[in-house]
Amino acid sequence: MAQQEWLYGIHALESVIQREPERLIELFVLKGREDDRLFNIINQARRFGIAVQFCQRKTLDDKVDGEQHQGVVARAKPGKQYSENDLMALVEDNQKPFLLILDGVTDPHNLGACLRTAEAAGVHALVVPKDNSAALTPTVRKVASGAADVIPLVQVTNLARTIRELQKAGVWIVGTAGEAKQSLYECTFSGSIALVMGAEGKGMRRLTREHCDELIKLPMAGTVTSLNVSVATGVCLFEIVRQRLESQS
Repeated sequence: MAQQEWLYGIHALESVIQREPERLIELFVLKGREDDRLFNIINQARRFGIAVQFCQRKTLDDKVDGEQHQGVVARAKPGKQYSENDLMALVEDNQKPFLLILDGVTDPHNLGACLRTAEAAGVHALVVPKDNSAALTPTVRKVASGAADVIPLVQVTNLARTIRELQKAGVWIVGTAGEAKQSLYECTFSGSIALVMGAEGKGMRRLTREHCDELIKLPMAGTVTSLNVSVATGVCLFEIVRQRLESQS
């Protein structure tokens, strides 16, 4: 495992400094930038004894390979890594676990957007396969706007096996597929739920699809045949949220 990682972006740094300031080793800030939120990050960093350096834009650009850093970059210790055991413990600890599974989403911007939406929807954990999937990179953290430090991202070796374990624990696995006969709005979501979203363009892998308890699709009224995976994820998650809230009233 890497001994350090680079973090960047206002939201991502605010989240880390609020929740895990001990991870930060050094802060690099764009010289001459005046921004209240940036000043707050600098003051917080100094309060925790974190070194702060003011740099030219090219110096920051070089540290993050030209990504949009919003004038602040940090060298940090790696965050917590979650395993299958952590996932099953989380399922046992929640009366009605709510999970999101991404099967082969490789675009870090999509993964970051899904993390942000999942956290907003109250998802307890996001599950991805270790292979053929985006990992928790600095880009993912920035796009997630702090959600990556709140919601566990669990990388699993064998997604089909993990799904079987979740089913044994009483979690209902709902997959999204264009060929599904039932629409999202015709499905009843109650109890323990894991929503499975497929990869960009390809959808779920065959083995993943075969392990789902139920398949649903989004009703598409226009000429566009599919949505971006992060958009589709948001639509599905918040329909589940709506039904879960209604069941409590």
